[in-house]
Amino acid sequence: MRTVHAKKSAVERRWILVDAENMVLGRMCTRVADLLRGKVHAYYTPHVDTGDYVIVVNAEKVKLTGKKWDKKMYYDYSGYMSGLRERTAAVMRDTHPVDIITRAVRGMLPKGILGEEVIKKLKVYAGPEHPHEAQKPVKIEFEGMRA
Repeated sequence: MRTVHAKKSAVERRWILVDAENMVLGRMCTRVADLLRGKVHAYYTPHVDTGDYVIVVNAEKVKLTGKKWDKKMYYDYSGYMSGLRERTAAVMRDTHPVDIITRAVRGMLPKGILGEEVIKKLKVYAGPEHPHEAQKPVKIEFEGMRA
């Protein structure tokens, strides 16, 4: 029996819609990362981008458990002296709700060229509207993910 390796040109990509309202951040993002990588397909190959496009809506309504809204910190460094900026998750939710999901998913993807290629297929929007209706995305529900 021979091992079948997927080829980038032969992969058919779907568009998937995920509603993040009342979903726990980490649990949802692991599923989204699996969809982006293509781990849900039988022809998954680790060194080839076999994943689907994923649209996440209602990013501002995602949930964190415990006291993470006040304790979890996000750090950005400009490269200059005293250029470290730190913000709590509550501040990020109010100012940049898309970045919360994008950073969580990016951390779960491979580092390097493949990871940069895969993260481009993630589209995150703060509200319920998105401009990808022409692609006819399929809405999926993750079971047991609602908070």
